[in-house]
Amino acid sequence: MNMTRVTKRNGRFEPLDLQKFHKVVAWACEGLTGVSASEIEIKSQVQFYDKIKSTDIQETLIKAAAELISEDTPNYQYVASRLINYNLRKEVYDQPEPCSLHEHYHRVAVEGHYDPALGSMYSKEEFDWLDKQIDHARDFQIVYAGMEQFRGKYLVKNRVTGKYYETPQMSYMLIAMCLFRNYPKETRLRWVRDFYDATSTFEISLPTPIMAGLRTPQKQFSSCVLIETDDSLDSINATSSAIVKYVSQKAGIGIGAGRIRAIGSPIRNGDAAHTGVIPFYKLFQSAVKSCSQGGVRGGAATLHYPIWHLEVEDLLVLKNNKGVEENRVRHMDYSVQFNKVMYERLLTGSNITLFSPSDVPDLYDAFFVDNDRFRTLYKQYEADPSIRKKSVSAIDLFSAFLQERKDTGRIYLMNVDHANDHGSFLKEVAPIKMSNLCQEITLTSKPLKHIFDPEGEIALCTLAAINWGKMKSKHDFARVCELAVRALDELLDYQDYPVIAAKNSTMNRRPLGIGIINLAYWLAKNDLNYQDITEEGLAKLHEWTEAWSYHLIRASVELAKEKGPCWLTMETKYNQGVLPIDTYKRDVDSLVEPVYNMDWDTMREDLKRYGIRNSTLMALMPSETSAQISNSTNGIEPIRALVSVKTSKDGVLKQVAPEVRRLKNKYDLLWNQKSPEGYLKICAVLQKFIDQGISVNTSYNPKFYDEEQIPMSELIKHMVMFYKLGGKQLYYFNTADNAGEIQIEPTPLTGKIDNETCDSCTI
Repeated sequence: MNMTRVTKRNGRFEPLDLQKFHKVVAWACEGLTGVSASEIEIKSQVQFYDKIKSTDIQETLIKAAAELISEDTPNYQYVASRLINYNLRKEVYDQPEPCSLHEHYHRVAVEGHYDPALGSMYSKEEFDWLDKQIDHARDFQIVYAGMEQFRGKYLVKNRVTGKYYETPQMSYMLIAMCLFRNYPKETRLRWVRDFYDATSTFEISLPTPIMAGLRTPQKQFSSCVLIETDDSLDSINATSSAIVKYVSQKAGIGIGAGRIRAIGSPIRNGDAAHTGVIPFYKLFQSAVKSCSQGGVRGGAATLHYPIWHLEVEDLLVLKNNKGVEENRVRHMDYSVQFNKVMYERLLTGSNITLFSPSDVPDLYDAFFVDNDRFRTLYKQYEADPSIRKKSVSAIDLFSAFLQERKDTGRIYLMNVDHANDHGSFLKEVAPIKMSNLCQEITLTSKPLKHIFDPEGEIALCTLAAINWGKMKSKHDFARVCELAVRALDELLDYQDYPVIAAKNSTMNRRPLGIGIINLAYWLAKNDLNYQDITEEGLAKLHEWTEAWSYHLIRASVELAKEKGPCWLTMETKYNQGVLPIDTYKRDVDSLVEPVYNMDWDTMREDLKRYGIRNSTLMALMPSETSAQISNSTNGIEPIRALVSVKTSKDGVLKQVAPEVRRLKNKYDLLWNQKSPEGYLKICAVLQKFIDQGISVNTSYNPKFYDEEQIPMSELIKHMVMFYKLGGKQLYYFNTADNAGEIQIEPTPLTGKIDNETCDSCTI
């Protein structure tokens, strides 16, 4: 008699039990409306054969349930999630129910996958108390796309064998235990429990480096790394070495390379002529791509330079498809830097004069911190016949920039004067000269003379985000903002620093970047949209953003009272009682009346008295992965479709917009918007309360334009509007392609979203 056998995880053979097969599918559908167990079984078309692996059966069922996810049948995302969790628990615990936290930790720590120090920092009694706080049922509240991201990126696993060692709730609890391990024993269990609750219910969202690494022997969790180079071989080589060290730790890299002299500049008093910047950009590109991030992909970087650099016409085209390998550097992204004088030249129909920064070093320094001095020096050098220069039409140069931005999607913008004027640092002593990979971080940096240079500054930023969709009212911000600030501040002391310049900078300034996710859902819930947002809508956004910003600053002030301010607090505006609401561009007032509800006067006095623990606190970053974990909309972005199809190395993931049945007519879909103007207004209101920046994307659907061509005049109008409203950085340029699809790993030149490249600073 023939008998079909199933190969179990331990290698044993068992007779195929169809009743068990049906029972698992029925359990996954239990209590959910709009789903059918029989439909999943039919869809799966499992072909049973002798010695079929039990894991293959389960993966087939998961895929079948996932394929049934739609706008009309969203609950299949929970069926697929349950099936993944069933599979995962069998592998990790060899049973449907998890073991105790204490037993689990020690079992995995013995195999070398958890930080061994954690076991000695908490007693058995504390482990047992925390075990009772874990709600393992929350695993089943993670939707299919989120569970696939957990499996692919977050859960501790052997990346060679593929074996998993934990389930989501265990990871959330152990992360919380790591973060608050040094708090006083009489209070730390409460902090651990509260932080566990906030993260496992998705009120607080954590970035990939923290989710994947914290609780393991790995100890580098800063998402963003800013490395500035000087105009010397020693500094360029030190920058390259620092890039390699941080790429190997899975960090996204920002490179400040604007000071490197132009081609033909004299070296050693004319002993040689400089080769120009492109060979050094190629060196940086090689460093960025030298290490594979977990075997998944190469590193990623954005390189920054000023629009008035003598080689700018060649630099603008470095990423495009034309040209040859010798004059292209396509595997980095680029951020071109502007200030007020450049816009003045555009608006007056004048020319922009290009210089080599080495010929005008004081001009380069003034570019970031003093528009009036820059304007004076600029005119002076334009009139100086001894200075090498080139004059080009401002409209032609702006148009060339915007054309490359449109064609590649990956040429970014940085308004350096706004970054300094509306930042938290005193620009005279701690100027901001660059941003990060994803264009939301504005921290001060100093070039390295060599890799061990203690006087240099590599800026790191450690990220998290608050899920606005989970906030019942603006009063909820007090609790979650305090948890987020305290947790990330602890992380700065816990993590390792591969380069001394990064450690010194971080310990001196203690910068954090806490952002926002699920804004599109929040807008939909409040009957607001992006394209036609009203003054009343902007007023509500203003009110909530004020509370979010206030409570982040308040949390850091309270920490300064307890533990002392950051060492260089005197280099911040906060130390003088100056707040983001004091330095924003007043043109924002034309959008929404500046009404304040929080006690900013007391805050100012407390800042002068106590200083601040963290020199920066806010930054709105991309949040592709964690948005899927929490079934949230992506950062502050509009959604592309009610059911988004997101492709990655883990396969095709379907994600349904929150509360799709109730709010389907409230969501303002990206490609239905005729212009990014409404979105830019929203960003302006948000930026008012933020001490760093925002990853602002501009998106266009050509169908709304004559002959489906986006006019250059439209692009220039929005660029000027963004500057006028105080915008700091522009990130991706998106054009409508396949509605609803976000290609995570496209070719670099499509202009489609590619958040996989900045996964280290996506949360």
